[in-house]
Amino acid sequence: MDKTEVLKQRIKTLMVENLMLQMKAEEIKDDQALFGPGSLGLDSVDALQLVVALDKNFGLKIPTPAAAKDILQNVNTIVAAVQNRAAAEGAS
Repeated sequence: MDKTEVLKQRIKTLMVENLMLQMKAEEIKDDQALFGPGSLGLDSVDALQLVVALDKNFGLKIPTPAAAKDILQNVNTIVAAVQNRAAAEGAS
């Protein structure tokens, strides 16, 4: 399993544990919407908990609602944001 797949699993597990989802991490698809129709059914409280958990676990700061809307679309977008933050930190 490559680093991206490991990170996806960590994020899915984090979501299940922090948001008390009634599903297993393996049941969350990488491109499944987190909010809105046909999604996991998360709400604004879940979004706030997810932002805090991502900061605590990965140091990912989500400074604005617009940034949150871009980053919290699905597991793939969260993984990309975490990887970009890590790459930026490695470059500095």
